[in-house]
Amino acid sequence: MLESLALFGETLMYTLRDVSPIIVILVVFQVAVLRRKPLNIGGIITGSVMVLLGLALFLIGLDQALFPIGETMARQLTEEARTLGGVVRWEDYWLVYIFAAAIGFATTVAEPSLIAVGLKAEEVSGGAVKAWGLRIAVALGVSVGVALGCFRIVTGTHLPWYIVGAYVIVIVQTYLATRTIVPLAYDSGGVTTSTVTVPVVAALGLGLAANIPGRSPLIDGFGLIAFASVFPIMSVLGYAISADWVDRWRRRKEHQEQQEMEP
Repeated sequence: MLESLALFGETLMYTLRDVSPIIVILVVFQVAVLRRKPLNIGGIITGSVMVLLGLALFLIGLDQALFPIGETMARQLTEEARTLGGVVRWEDYWLVYIFAAAIGFATTVAEPSLIAVGLKAEEVSGGAVKAWGLRIAVALGVSVGVALGCFRIVTGTHLPWYIVGAYVIVIVQTYLATRTIVPLAYDSGGVTTSTVTVPVVAALGLGLAANIPGRSPLIDGFGLIAFASVFPIMSVLGYAISADWVDRWRRRKEHQEQQEMEP
């Protein structure tokens, strides 16, 4: 019990140190630049304390739970692959790819940042963009990206090949998609690298690289987060382009049917 309290106190101090620059900037601008008294000071102080406590507990949870779970599951999955092949063959690690896709999808759907962006997008667009639909599209992109990133770790291929190729596709999609969806698609890639997705995906990559012969956790273990950032952009843009094509095809078909009905 005493060790847990000591760990919490130490983590809380580190969190306060990291958050203090933000607090200083806000206070300086409010007092020296805006020169206005903040509304609901009590609520702001209470909320700030809750944020500090929540961040400290979250960091402890990462260290005690999420990182060990990700590394343990990666080790267990790679051990199963070794019993099937004995050598590093990418097809022996099919369970790893399935797990990576599933965990990428699940963590993204539960990502608080994505939920917030989805709700705001639905509100601003007047319901044209559905929050749940956006979350599913982004989660599918992360799912494919994390699975492909694990394939890269298993095979030991170079990371730039995948990232450069992915962004080339994103550039092409950007020119093909409608202007209204492009900013939202790019932001959707950024919100995936947040509180829930990053710890689990990072732990998976490090655990996978540490348990595959010939792979280095430092060189091969990192990079999954990059996949989790770019592939959601591709999935959202791809969904928008496909929906636009389907809408055009439907309108063209309706127009042709109307012309055939006219005498």
